[in-house]
Amino acid sequence: MTLRTRLTAWYAGVFLIAGVALIGLNYWLVAETMPLDGVSVARAMPTDVYGDFVTMEAAQLPAETRVFTAEQFKAATMSTLLWQSIIALLVAAVLAVWLGWVVAGRVLAPLHSITSTAHRLEAERLDQRIELDGPPDELKELADTFDGMLDRLASSFDSQKRFVANASHELRTPLAVQRTLIEVALAAPDANDDMRRLGTHLLDTNERSEKLIDGLLVLARSDRGLATRELVWLDEVIDDEIESCAALASEKKVTFAVRTRRYLVDGDPVLLAQLVGNLLRNAVLYNKPGGSVSVELDRELVVTNTGPTVPAQAVPGLFEPFRRLRDRTGTAGSGLGLSIVQSVARAHQGAAKARPNGGGGLVVQVNLPETGVRQPS
Repeated sequence: MTLRTRLTAWYAGVFLIAGVALIGLNYWLVAETMPLDGVSVARAMPTDVYGDFVTMEAAQLPAETRVFTAEQFKAATMSTLLWQSIIALLVAAVLAVWLGWVVAGRVLAPLHSITSTAHRLEAERLDQRIELDGPPDELKELADTFDGMLDRLASSFDSQKRFVANASHELRTPLAVQRTLIEVALAAPDANDDMRRLGTHLLDTNERSEKLIDGLLVLARSDRGLATRELVWLDEVIDDEIESCAALASEKKVTFAVRTRRYLVDGDPVLLAQLVGNLLRNAVLYNKPGGSVSVELDRELVVTNTGPTVPAQAVPGLFEPFRRLRDRTGTAGSGLGLSIVQSVARAHQGAAKARPNGGGGLVVQVNLPETGVRQPS
């Protein structure tokens, strides 16, 4: 039941209670003030300003006049008063319900404005404001407080965007310089075996640092929400990412089994590619030699891999940044793969969950809302 309906019900209920009390009071007052003791009442033509009934002695009435006792007259009068009051109360109750509905709608109109503004807000679109006009009442105070909160959020998000952009440049530049210097040193003719082993190790460390920074930046970007949206065929993204992972899968001796259908998503193509790519790379990296990766896309995206047994109690922690199983620490991953998957899914109003695979490995399910755009045949 909506708040408007509840307020209307309260208005109508209070009105009915007050109406019943008023009818009861009026009934009691009329009953107490009728001076009918020891008097006979006759039905006659009007002779005064008080109505159809006059009071006189029975002997003074014409022979054809019908005479009522005081009790009969009182009972008839009170019955008429009661039924007329009930009918009037019912008519007024209908009007009260209608007026209550109209008044409740006008009272709640500012709340609808606040709700619609909140629905239009996104992390990259914090320029919406309520700017409610009206007297300085509680609803005006609520709207102004909401606008003030949006001002603070917009300032915070702008600061965060500037920080991420600066961090992206400041962190990537020295790593690129280090990689270039190491490659130049390794290419030198006088480089001995120890130097080459050290250079190779430094290159691996440099690559891991670059992947870690890229992962953190993607995670920060997806946590802020979607800056732009466009229609993306998720099945085509899966095909592209599988092709990108082909060399890694061949190195690990892992095979893909793919079954997809046409699936249209309204979102960010770069982040969706990051989501699918992280799922596939994790499924390959944390697999066993000669293992397999199953990719299914129907109502949701399901990626299943073979590999070491994953304890059920450890699965929720895999979605936290830098949380990995003990036997996974020797891999080339940064510990951000599933965190990025979950963050990107949430940015697209979706969800990600996982469970252990029966024969070892992990089953990751990602639910992304499919658009209502008609798919081509």
